[in-house]
Amino acid sequence: MPDVSGKPCILCCAITGSLPRTSDNPAVPITVSQQIESSHAAVEAGATIIHAHVRNDDESPSSDPDKFAALKEGLEKHCPGVVVQFSTGGRSGAGKARGGMLPLRPDMASLSVGSNNFPTRVYENPPDLVDWLAAEMTAHDITPEVEAFDLSHILQAIARHEAGTLPGKLYVQFVMGVKNAMPADKAVFDFYVKTMQDRAPKANWCAAGIGANQVVVNEWAIAAGGHTRAGLEDNVRLHRDTLAPSNAALIARAADLCAKYDRPVASFAQTREILGLRPA
Repeated sequence: MPDVSGKPCILCCAITGSLPRTSDNPAVPITVSQQIESSHAAVEAGATIIHAHVRNDDESPSSDPDKFAALKEGLEKHCPGVVVQFSTGGRSGAGKARGGMLPLRPDMASLSVGSNNFPTRVYENPPDLVDWLAAEMTAHDITPEVEAFDLSHILQAIARHEAGTLPGKLYVQFVMGVKNAMPADKAVFDFYVKTMQDRAPKANWCAAGIGANQVVVNEWAIAAGGHTRAGLEDNVRLHRDTLAPSNAALIARAADLCAKYDRPVASFAQTREILGLRPA
């Protein structure tokens, strides 16, 4: 195990997502005001990045730029310094609608650079759409957070960054535990880490686990010197038989793991410096 003591760990909170509903867990924040309140509590627990989706009144996913604008304004007002990361995921829209909020200039935005299977459908990310999303991020000074559901996505992200078609510092997130995609497998995780270290040694990486895998992957990432993500988007439970009372509770659990491995939770300023983001 590497000596990671003293290395700041960035905690990202995925507050809402596109799938969890209040029928799954009443704590899932749906409205913009609920999202801002939940984010504020998560920030107090240690989160410095808020990964944001928006919803319609019926809780269905939305790509409405006005909703994203209101959320961004509220986060910047009530959580000054927080890194705002918008999702361009495919469940809330199709084609270029997925990037319709990018002119709002969030600090970061998620970017999937390849397709893969999801539980009931194919998550389509054709090269021309990836090119367009990356170009929009470049135009608006947004750093991508590459969401890798497969090894090929990691290699594609490295190749695109080396070719100059991904802006900013390279930041890759391993997403593990989605049904029909990459499972939460420690040997695979270790290979992902080695791939990043060997092929992109100056890049940063993080990891997210879905469902019960959240805390498992949190610990793997923290112990290996990476960064990590938690939140109700990925997991609505604190334990098998206990719903998570809030996003803050899931972030606090990740912060406790940071303490276990003697890793300080990164501050807003440290997060921006590590990821090469513009000042708040």
